[in-house]
Formats: sequence, C-alpha cells, structure tokens
Amino acid sequence: MFELIPAVDIKGGKCVRLYKGRADAIKEYFDNPVDAAMLWQDKGATRLHVVDLDGAFNGVPANIRIVEEIIKRLSIPVQFGGGVRTIDAVKALKDIGIDRIILGTVAVENPELFLEMVESFPGGVVLGVDAKDGFMTTRGWVEKTDLKAVDFAKRYESLSIWGFVYTDISRDGTLEGPNFEEVSNFAKSVRKPVIASGGIATEDDVIRLSRIPNVVGAITGKALYEGAIDFESVIKKLKGDL
Repeated sequence: MFELIPAVDIKGGKCVRLYKGRADAIKEYFDNPVDAAMLWQDKGATRLHVVDLDGAFNGVPANIRIVEEIIKRLSIPVQFGGGVRTIDAVKALKDIGIDRIILGTVAVENPELFLEMVESFPGGVVLGVDAKDGFMTTRGWVEKTDLKAVDFAKRYESLSIWGFVYTDISRDGTLEGPNFEEVSNFAKSVRKPVIASGGIATEDDVIRLSRIPNVVGAITGKALYEGAIDFESVIKKLKGDL
C-alpha cells in the first residue's frame, strides 16, 4: 500500500517549513510539533516523517526530547532525519523508538562510518538522496557535490538499508509539483523501495506518484499545512474509496 507520509519539520522547537531547503526562508505552523504529529495521526496517517532542521544545518540533533515525546504520544511508526552523523546518535534514536533513520551527509562524507551505522541498525537506515539537478547535496542541502544521485544510491544498494528517500530540493516547499521525470528515472534505476519528497502541491500529484513503479510512498508537508491537500480525501483516493 502506497503511504502518504506527513512531515513535521522542527526548528527552534517549533513545527516549520522551509522554501527550497533554505534556512532563511521559513514559515511557522505549530508552536508545539507534538500537536502537529497528533493531528496527522488523528487524520489517518500510517507513518510520520520528522526532520530536525537544527540538526541538519548544525550536524548534531537538537530536538531529541521533542522527537521522544512524539514517539511516546503516537501509535504509528516515526522516521527521522537531520544531523545524524555519529554512531552514538543512531543508537540514541534507536533507544527512544525511532522506526527508521534517514542518513545522507554521512554517506557522502564518511562511507566507512555510514557502513557502521547500517550494520548497527539493519533494515532501519534509509539513504537520504537529496538531489539538485540530478546531483547530491549535503549538510542540510547547502553543499552541492559532483556525485550523481543515481550513482550514489547504487553505491550503497547492496547494504542492508531499507531503501531511499529521494528529495528534489529545487522543488521542496515550493508547491510547484514534483519532478516526476527525475523521480521516475531514479526509482527505475534502483532495486530497493523509494519514497518521493519535494514539491507536492495537489492530490493529483500524490496519485501520479503512487503510480510510478517502485515508488512506495511520498512525504509532504507544506501542501498539508497550507490546505492545498485534504489528507483524509487523498487517503481515500489511494485506497480506491473515492
């Protein structure tokens, strides 16, 4: 079953969204991210995507207490990303009950450490492929590399990772629609499952992503918070009830 996964991005202890991954283009939606998490569970979400933006930009998770509170309050699994660049951070997140951890920067900058992280959490690590113009970016989408996203993903596919979160950062938070061609090309180039992220603006965008082979889910934030997508309605469409 294709999963539509609400995003709760945390910065300064609040639930926010960025525009194109830029720290200077921010909008607050909830004073308490736990309230946002509870809202999406109540509306029928089967999984939550939590990002520690302070961690993504600074390299050290800064909102673990909030994440722990979210996990305690929710009955659905929570996946997490943002500043996880040490084995101790992976272990700490496992200990509080995180279901999956998204890792990106460390896989680019320290492949040996990434391997150690995967081995410490087999099946629980998701490779975050944050791409711009088909190339990898790191450190909270700030540093662009000369690594092609597909080549990067294939490098690690044989490890015991769960799969991939593919984010087109040029579309993230824009409500311009996903880059369907890039998502499709990436998904057919890898064997493990792909969750798409970035640019979702309408219910039709979600339905279209759900029909791309090997894309098993989509993460959306701004479209939900701005009311462009009715979560309960699109879930019914995905189930074929509408």
